[in-house]
Amino acid sequence: MMNVADLSTALVYAAIAAYTVAMIAFSVDLSGLALARSEAKPRRAAAIGMSTTWLAAGLHLLALVTRGIAAGRAPWANMFEFTLMFTFFMVAIFLGLNLRRDIRFIGSAVTLLVVLGLGVAVSVLFVTAVGVEPILDSYWLLIHVSVATLSTGLFSVAAVFAGLQLIQHRVERTRDGHTPAAVVTLRSKRADDAARRRQERAARVVGHPEGAAVMTGMTDTVPAAADSRVRATATLVEDAPTAVIAAAAGTADTADTADTVGAVDTTGAGAGRPGEAVGPAALGADAAGPSGPLARLMGSLPSASTLESWCYRLSAIGFVTWTFTLVAGAIWAEHAWGRPWGWDPKETWTFVIWVIYAAYLHARATVGWTAEKFAYFALAGFLALLANYYIVNIFIPGNHSYSGL
Repeated sequence: MMNVADLSTALVYAAIAAYTVAMIAFSVDLSGLALARSEAKPRRAAAIGMSTTWLAAGLHLLALVTRGIAAGRAPWANMFEFTLMFTFFMVAIFLGLNLRRDIRFIGSAVTLLVVLGLGVAVSVLFVTAVGVEPILDSYWLLIHVSVATLSTGLFSVAAVFAGLQLIQHRVERTRDGHTPAAVVTLRSKRADDAARRRQERAARVVGHPEGAAVMTGMTDTVPAAADSRVRATATLVEDAPTAVIAAAAGTADTADTADTVGAVDTTGAGAGRPGEAVGPAALGADAAGPSGPLARLMGSLPSASTLESWCYRLSAIGFVTWTFTLVAGAIWAEHAWGRPWGWDPKETWTFVIWVIYAAYLHARATVGWTAEKFAYFALAGFLALLANYYIVNIFIPGNHSYSGL
């Protein structure tokens, strides 16, 4: 008769199989988009992928519960169990976000990472379900490690958005023949203030948004053709309407336009949504650019600026939870070892990861870099996270080594 520990392991294998089916289904869905399949048709492959992902998540959760029952403790005391937890959080984040927005386009990437993570867990990191060392038998195990797994899940999904953002950025640049500054750059505080002051001056002088063109000294009247397009675009764009109007009229200077976030969405994915910009589907077929499979696929996805926004939000939440992980670990170290910090390899790398994401969030809020640079920053943090987990944990001895794999 199968015991609870064996049942947990069997459930992990079943979850891997279900995630693999979901990954294939999501990939078929993306291939359909790349082949310019009509989006009016139901995306059956994506629906199969979502249903199978929900099934896999249920099996995954049962595997965690039975693992905890078999071990008689929280199921995240070693690397095998930690992997089960953070991959489950990855899936939970994906499913939860998809309830609010259609982000099925990241389903294949998320399930691929989960399958790889669980595959390494069962083939390399597996240990039997037993108790823990006395030093780990603390309520801080529940607090510190559980939040660390949540942070890892958040950073992992954020990295998926960052990777897609880089691909989308290159497609947009190829399609437009140049780097679309209004799409792929972020607004610095100084440029935002300058745009606001220009808009206020224009409103005082002319009394309507098109006054921005007058203030530039370039023309007294916005051309009728540009005016109709400007009005249609400005109603759907929340950020920096003055910069959008001036850009459409051909009067905005490069610096001000370059600091406007998502002024024009060149993908069409966000058309009609509040706070999202208009893409080629709304502006006309002449804006669609190259029609290769990759271009068609990326054209069905959100813009680079929208993907960057998703990455930023998840990274910001992950940074908060990672900060809590760092502080909780220091408190636990004080209780266990009599000192809060000792530059243990694990502690050091945890701090390095914190510094990378802190620098990313700070630069994103204050520096007028392109969104492409921020994506590299986010991916660097994710790579540091992987190095901390798979290299430091396994190959560099330290105070955390007693927990084993």
